[in-house]
Amino acid sequence: MLCTGDANMPQDVVQNLSAKPPKSKRINIPRVQSNAESEIQPFLTNFRSDMDGESVIPPVFRSRLHELFIQIEKEFETLYAENLNLNEKIESLNERLERESFVGDKQSYDFPDFDNTSSKSFSKQKSISGSSQKVKTAHKLKAQTSKIVSSFKGPNVSCSLIREYSGHKDGIWEVAVARPGQPLIGTASADHTACIWSVEAGKCLLQYQGHQGSVNSIRFHPSRDLVLTASGDQTAHVWQAVVTLDQPKGHSSEEELGTGEKDDFCDDSLLEGTPTLRTPVSELMGHSSVVMAADWLPGGDQVITASWDRTANLYDVETRDLVQSLSGHDQELTHTSSHHSQRLVVTSSKDTTFRLWDFREPIHSVSVFQGHTETVTSAVFTREDKVVSGSDDRSVKVWDLRNMRSPLATIRSDSAVNRLAVSGAGVVAIPHDNRQVRLFDLNGQRIARLPRTSRQGHRRMVSSVAWAEENSNLSCNFFSCGFDRLILGWSVQSCKDA
Repeated sequence: MLCTGDANMPQDVVQNLSAKPPKSKRINIPRVQSNAESEIQPFLTNFRSDMDGESVIPPVFRSRLHELFIQIEKEFETLYAENLNLNEKIESLNERLERESFVGDKQSYDFPDFDNTSSKSFSKQKSISGSSQKVKTAHKLKAQTSKIVSSFKGPNVSCSLIREYSGHKDGIWEVAVARPGQPLIGTASADHTACIWSVEAGKCLLQYQGHQGSVNSIRFHPSRDLVLTASGDQTAHVWQAVVTLDQPKGHSSEEELGTGEKDDFCDDSLLEGTPTLRTPVSELMGHSSVVMAADWLPGGDQVITASWDRTANLYDVETRDLVQSLSGHDQELTHTSSHHSQRLVVTSSKDTTFRLWDFREPIHSVSVFQGHTETVTSAVFTREDKVVSGSDDRSVKVWDLRNMRSPLATIRSDSAVNRLAVSGAGVVAIPHDNRQVRLFDLNGQRIARLPRTSRQGHRRMVSSVAWAEENSNLSCNFFSCGFDRLILGWSVQSCKDA
């Protein structure tokens, strides 16, 4: 405990030094990542150097302060050890809850069907006599029982962490995969840069430094070596992404993953010597606030942007002209996405809705989808012409484009949903604020959860995920990024593919 009996010390200083911080009641205790002694040592060193020089503080008072700082350091080390121990316990509890919730989810899908079928079978058995009917009923019950037993089996999906990509100096907002045949991914970061990475080498091949604010979104052109980024500087940029793939492999590999504790801060030196680009091909202006997202329309001749000024803008890439400004949302826009083959766009907003904009006719039409109770963080198209939306209300909904009234399926979770992605096979990947990534099918049935331990997975909010195209022959076919400044490359395979 701190000793505060020195008469020379002002009473308010004594009270501030001796007061203990209030205990947190939250279960998600932030983990201290750096060594306690290294954190406080520079301050103590400066304090000692000040003591050696001239000072107006009396020597007795200075000596007493020195002793108090030593005691603070010891208490900090004790709290650090307790924090580590509590985090380990929380990790264990979270793993147990995940396993229990998975079993509960699997049970809930088939029991209603069993109950209905059983009641029908028994009523039919009472009304019709004869042993043959009893045998038929028995066969039906056996089939339904087998169905329930099979529902308890684990998912036939294997998820393994293959590679990590690090070097950004701040949180990463979005990760995107290049077109088929280009083994590249792109990242947009709050450190004002966007990066192009080699999937297999794990190295950054090009860093774009043309924005003056956080880079919030990144998208590859569907057929050319161009990249579209959106930024907090109220603009969207189109820039060249011509890179050389034959570079030496990076430090990260499958064998190195999981060996040792991750540092809370990535090594900035990993991007030293990386080619940089500062001049865009096109700068698209017209918004009066932060541009949160941007995407190419089919063909890549036009782009759509979504901004905090409550509008979405449609631009012509070649002329840089603003073709149309789309208004209607009541609050800030959070995301936008376009259809893979048709001139359809969805925009998400903090007003709890997302809108479908149809540009297939000369006069565009708009449809409003209402179903969430909080901010819609993203909405994306599927190959089956459905839309999947995620929200801060901890739910994901699957919609039919022809029916706006109610969703086809609803997935509920225990954490806010960020920028989700749907694979060509219809697997919905959901990134959460609680550092988890879960996989579901379009019917709302849970498939798997990406592994996350003290040595694997993200250590901060997972902000975005992206799927590689099927049959891409890449070692990683799924990518996630977050505010731990890391991009993780995963191999997600079904048993028949493994």
